[in-house]
Amino acid sequence: MIEVNELTYIIGRRELLHRLSFEAKSGELLAILGANGAGKSTLMKLLCREILPSHGHIIFRGKQIQHYKLSELARQRAVLSQQNTISVSFKVNELVMMGRYPHFEQVPAVRDIEVVHLAMEETGISHLSLRDYNTLSGGEQQRVQLARVLAQVYDCPDACLFLDEPTNGLDLLYQQQMMELARRLADRGYCVICILHDINFASRFADKILMLKEGKKVAMGSPVEVISCENIHETFSINVKLMACEGYSCPLVIPAMIQNRL
Repeated sequence: MIEVNELTYIIGRRELLHRLSFEAKSGELLAILGANGAGKSTLMKLLCREILPSHGHIIFRGKQIQHYKLSELARQRAVLSQQNTISVSFKVNELVMMGRYPHFEQVPAVRDIEVVHLAMEETGISHLSLRDYNTLSGGEQQRVQLARVLAQVYDCPDACLFLDEPTNGLDLLYQQQMMELARRLADRGYCVICILHDINFASRFADKILMLKEGKKVAMGSPVEVISCENIHETFSINVKLMACEGYSCPLVIPAMIQNRL
């Protein structure tokens, strides 16, 4: 699905990403972890073609990503951003329909309307269809945005979904629901690439984890392969303890106590 080769991004004199290489496949959920400033958002912007690399290549479905027309790319990949503030009043079904804009010019076809209903059903928001988006809770709004993103690529079963911190600002229930939805989409065949801050969510739901520090790859592999005290300390500069948890193949990560120094 996506091949990243020697990806480097430089702005001014700062190198934000350094010779990064990895693959993300259809039917997998790849979680990207790293401390603030590690290069996660820069990497996401490059993968989405919001910005272009200084060096290296991103191959998307067999072709360099910059060789796609934006209209063509919009039907094969969709992006759920961190911030989705909307000042204008829209009903939920109207906002989800925005995900279908790459598929029609003026008037949505019957298929577009059908996809909107299907996307709302899959994300559990059908009952909110006629609600004003701005009256919803943060968790409900996030699910509406995910429905919009899903509607955009619904007809492309091996499309790529980019989720930039989808659990940010949500309570525990909505975080769980959001990650379960992302997992189901990967199981359906989508390539899901997700920036996360919670290591335990990454270890539970992801097929692979990419750890970044200062724009460089610390580790990449399955949760069992990369979740270690050493990798976490190198990535986040914090000591942790790993605790076996019944029913899970990967241990629970618990931060060690930090002693304040005067």
